[in-house]
Amino acid sequence: MNKSELIEKIAAGAGLSKADAKKALDATTAAIKDALVAGDKIALVGFGTFSVNERPAREGINPSTKQKITIAAKKVAKFKAGAELADAIN
Repeated sequence: MNKSELIEKIAAGAGLSKADAKKALDATTAAIKDALVAGDKIALVGFGTFSVNERPAREGINPSTKQKITIAAKKVAKFKAGAELADAIN
């Protein structure tokens, strides 16, 4: 499912126009992004939790030259499915 298909589902499920559903989806994703950038954790009970994990710097190997390289530390977004979502999938 892509973004436009998700907007159609939201519009149909909530009785909104596609324009309003797009605004709602954009506002939701922006709020989640802003919270993650600020280092907050977002917990949606029954759905899951969004958080930020820090990956430490590590050593890797360049596959073409076989030389060791240092891979920089970085922050990554993480999602852990809630119990209700996990049960619905299985």
